[in-house]
Amino acid sequence: MQERLVTIRNKAGIHCRPSSVILNTITKEFPDHRFEVIMDGVSTELNSILALISLGLSCGTQAVVQVEGIDEEKAIKRIGDLFEYEFDFPEK
Repeated sequence: MQERLVTIRNKAGIHCRPSSVILNTITKEFPDHRFEVIMDGVSTELNSILALISLGLSCGTQAVVQVEGIDEEKAIKRIGDLFEYEFDFPEK
């Protein structure tokens, strides 16, 4: 199992569009992996957009992303980077 502490940088937080990108990436690139987000001691499996949105990840929030599966280092880097990406206001 790999884990990574992420800080949400998107100014509008992880809303519908970022959630869709994250879940689509998980489905397409890492279908045999299990991802979870741990926040305030509560673990939530990333298996639906609703599960991700319901976490209420706003800008500045920190959470731990965990992954289990083949090539966990690649998976945690890719998904962790998406959690920290500024979807609405990308850096130039």
